[in-house]
Amino acid sequence: MTPTPAVQPFFEEEHEEFRGVAREFVAREVTPHYAQWDAEHLMPHSMWTAAGEAGLLGLAVPEEHGGMGLTDYRFRAVLDEELVRGGALGVALALHLNDDWVLPHLLAHGTAEQQERWLPRILTGELVTSVAWTEPGAGSDLRGVRTRAVRDGEDWVLNGQKTFIGNGISGDAALVLARTDGRAERAGEDSFSLFLVHRTDSPGYSAGRQLDKMGVRASDTAELFFEDVHVPGANLIGAEGGGLRQIRQLLPQGRLAVAVAASAVARATLESTLDYTRERTAFGTRVLDFQHSRFEVAELTVEVEVTEAYVQRAVHAFNAGALDVVGASKAKYWASERAKAVTDRCLQLHGGYGYILDYPVAQAYLASRLLTIFGGTSEILRETIGRDAASTG
Repeated sequence: MTPTPAVQPFFEEEHEEFRGVAREFVAREVTPHYAQWDAEHLMPHSMWTAAGEAGLLGLAVPEEHGGMGLTDYRFRAVLDEELVRGGALGVALALHLNDDWVLPHLLAHGTAEQQERWLPRILTGELVTSVAWTEPGAGSDLRGVRTRAVRDGEDWVLNGQKTFIGNGISGDAALVLARTDGRAERAGEDSFSLFLVHRTDSPGYSAGRQLDKMGVRASDTAELFFEDVHVPGANLIGAEGGGLRQIRQLLPQGRLAVAVAASAVARATLESTLDYTRERTAFGTRVLDFQHSRFEVAELTVEVEVTEAYVQRAVHAFNAGALDVVGASKAKYWASERAKAVTDRCLQLHGGYGYILDYPVAQAYLASRLLTIFGGTSEILRETIGRDAASTG
C-alpha cells in the first residue's frame, strides 16, 4: 500500500509566532473595551495607535517605509482568526478597510512621494482610511457614480455624496472614486479617477449621519459629503482616468479578505457551538448527545473544513500572484454564503440563548449577513463567475 503523503500545514512557525502577538493585543487592547465600542458604534483612535505599536497595521508595507514587508497573506489570516475568536468583528472589518482596500492602491499606484508621506502614518495608526466608492444611487455599479472632480489648475475641486462608508466617521482620509472626464453621458472605462482626500485639509469634507447597522456596530459606517472640496493634484492615486482599472486590478485582495474573514467566522462559531452543546442539557441529556444535534454538527464540521481548504487554496494563489477577480469572487461567494448558513444553523442549536446578543453566535449571525454584501454582493459574484464560465471553452 502506498503511504499517504503528509499534509503540509497551512500555517508555519513564523505565522504561529505572529499569532501570539495578535492574541495578546486582542486580550489587552480590544476585549476589555469592545462591548463599550459596540454600544457606542465607534472605536477610539487609541485602538489604531495600539495596533500600530503592536505591528499589526500595514503588514505589507515595505521595510524602506518602516514596515515588515509581510506580503504573505497568511499573516492577515492569522490576525483575522484572532480578532474573530475574540469576538471583535468590528475591529476586523475596520482593519480590512484600511489594509485590504486602501493600502494596496498606495502600494501599487502611489508615487514615491505619496508613499513616503502616507505609509509611515498608516503603520503607526496615525492615518486611518476609508473607501469612498459607493453612492446612494450606485452601489455595485461603479459606472453609475456621480461624484465629480473638476480640474482647477494643477488641482481638483470635488463634489458629491458617498454612503455605506466604513470608518467614515473615525477615518482621517478617504480613497474617493470620482468622475473626471467632464462628460454628461454614461461613464466609460476611462471616466473615473481615485483621490486620497484628507478630512482636516479639506473644508467641505464632512460626515453625515452615522448609519445604524444590524451588527458589527463597533466599526462605524456613515455617509460622506464633499462640497467644493479642494484636492491637491498630488493626491491623485495612479493615472487620471485609471480609477476603474485600478479597482479591478486590486479587487482580488479585497474579496479574498472577505473570504478569509468569513471562513474564520464559520470556524469560530462552530467551535463555540460545540462547547455550548457539550455543556447544555435538555430533558436530562446533553444537547450534543441527541442524534439530530450530532448529524447537524457532522454536516457543519465538513462544511467548515471544506470552506477552510477552499479559502486556503485562494490564499496560496494570491501569494503566488495567480489569484484573479474570478478566483477571488468564487472564494468570497462560497465562504460568505457558508458563513451565513453555518451561523444560522449554529444559532438554532443554541435555542433561545442563540437570540441573545451576549452570546457569540448572535453576534456572528449578524456579522455573517454583512459578508454576503460587503465587497460585492453574492448576486454580483454569481454574475462574474457565470459570465466567465459561459465564455470559457
